Amino acid sequence: MGTENSRKLYERAMKVMPAGVSYAIRYFEPYPIYVKRASGCRVYDVDGNEYVDYWVGHGALIMGHNPPIMLKALRGIIEVGTHFGLPHEYEVEFAEQVVKMVPSAEMVRFTNSGTEANMYAIRLARAYTKRVKIGKMEGGWHGGYDALHVAVNYPFEKPESAGLTEGATKDTIPLPFNDLETISKVMRGNELACIIVEPILGAGGCIPPEDGFLQGLRELCDDYDTLLIFDEVITGFRLSPGGAQQYYGVKPDITVLGKAVGGGGLSIGAVCGRRDIMELMDHIKYKDKSERVFHGGTYVANPLVSYVGTIMLREYEKGYIYPHINKLGEKLRNGLEEVFSKYNVNAHTTGDGSMVGIHFTKKKPKNAREASEGKNEELAKEYHRFLLENKIIVVKPTLPHTFISYAHTEREIQQLIDVTEEFAKKHKGE
Repeated sequence: MGTENSRKLYERAMKVMPAGVSYAIRYFEPYPIYVKRASGCRVYDVDGNEYVDYWVGHGALIMGHNPPIMLKALRGIIEVGTHFGLPHEYEVEFAEQVVKMVPSAEMVRFTNSGTEANMYAIRLARAYTKRVKIGKMEGGWHGGYDALHVAVNYPFEKPESAGLTEGATKDTIPLPFNDLETISKVMRGNELACIIVEPILGAGGCIPPEDGFLQGLRELCDDYDTLLIFDEVITGFRLSPGGAQQYYGVKPDITVLGKAVGGGGLSIGAVCGRRDIMELMDHIKYKDKSERVFHGGTYVANPLVSYVGTIMLREYEKGYIYPHINKLGEKLRNGLEEVFSKYNVNAHTTGDGSMVGIHFTKKKPKNAREASEGKNEELAKEYHRFLLENKIIVVKPTLPHTFISYAHTEREIQQLIDVTEEFAKKHKGE
């Protein structure tokens, strides 16, 4: 079955939306597929094609598309109200559940996106330490906030976007992931308000921390009175009920959440952390505006996302999800690695838990620079197209990676391994 209806929709979209999409990474050459509906680990396009989905809402849908428990929660709250603009019991229960599950969270404030949460986290760190400079990892993606829109894509020295001013980015210092020695040297020469890090680099290639890296960051931040921020927009509630900080046993000062914290499919973000830091948002305690950190938003903690988020967090808390998705992630990483080795294809897998990165490089990368330098981008794009032709969707044509949901089974994982073997046979020795 073809994709003629997707092509027609794309032609319409081109007339009213820049590049015809709402987000650049949703574009596939020569045009994206347009989804009609979704269920479990599958999406169905407007032409009736069925795809196994490893995109799962940018990694947000840990339980897959439209799990019954989420649909029941939505139906339960929708007639109560979607937006009050006033406090309500659902936001209190939501906050209590986050604090209960996230090891670093003593207090929490909600936002509408991960980008917003990262913005407030940086503002909190600067206000608390009374310092200006911040450190972030090369390849780390923290949303569109100006101060963090630095060193995301290779070459990391080039501007990430038009419209970014020197004033907005000059105090952001890029740091190499998994390189404590270099980070230590940078910290000796700069008073950093914070270091912000994705515990597993997401868009940078699903690259996990080496043994001792996150612990080393914690110790360095303690030594230099610098706050440690974990951006757990992706890893939060994906690696374990308490996120990467529970999974790796390292507690940050501030945690940024998004995606799965709202249960999947609803706009959400959150910033949480130590009480003494979070209380800088308390306008009652700090009456002088120059001493407190502003936070707000029309739709923050609306009853819809608060109620559904609470229900879904309680489901994650039961813990049964993680042995399943983490086992599938291990099976996929090992299976793909074996295929690439068998056919002598210069490709490797990275990741941890249910996150899997696929790199067309000669050696397994340990940071975003290694994942970008020397990669065979054309082969990566061809692999992405081959998967799509075989009705499998993964993230990002130039740096393929996957998110596994509870709705996936060993059958879907083996299918992806088998299709990859077909591709590897055609590209033996490349």
